[in-house]
Amino acid sequence: MRLHLLNGVAMAAGFCLAGIAATHAQSSPPEASASLRPADSFAGIPDRQARSLALFGEIGKVLQHPRCLNCHPATERPRQGDQRRLHQPMVIRGRDGHGAPGLECASCHGRQNFHAARVPGDGHWALAPASMGWDGKTLGQICAQLKDKSRNGGRDLAAIVKHVRSDPLVLWAWRPGPGREPAPGTNAIFGVLVEAWAGSGAACPDG
Repeated sequence: MRLHLLNGVAMAAGFCLAGIAATHAQSSPPEASASLRPADSFAGIPDRQARSLALFGEIGKVLQHPRCLNCHPATERPRQGDQRRLHQPMVIRGRDGHGAPGLECASCHGRQNFHAARVPGDGHWALAPASMGWDGKTLGQICAQLKDKSRNGGRDLAAIVKHVRSDPLVLWAWRPGPGREPAPGTNAIFGVLVEAWAGSGAACPDG
């Protein structure tokens, strides 16, 4: 039994090292992250729905950024890096988003970023639920998913605002570590934009 466990640990370590090597080989310095317009800059739009749509368009800069899309895949495999390549080594979502038995996310990803090996980390590292897969979706489709309680974990608009301001993995998008472009703007600006969108009717783009 002890030998079997040691072999499993060695295999997981080998997978992690392979992924680190692939990351070093394929990564490139990120470009400067785009900025976000503050919510009050949309106050001059008199029509409430038009203002709500404009706010969500700005929110979309974050939702459609690699820091969000990589962890909201439409398939069972996450993506990584600013180039959004398929995760190396090959891993899958698993039953609860934490990876398959024997090669869970925590096999390689620690409680915080490991800068020396350029391996990102957080104490809650996992994929978003499959019902919240955004990859390949239009901004309107993502908006509909975000508001749909049957797919978003039962969250109403107030809970969505709280989620984007306090969830550790959402916050990680602005502190991804060297070699990865952070999400646009700041989490504080993003949170106010989401709150303003919710307060203006939470309109979704067509399509």
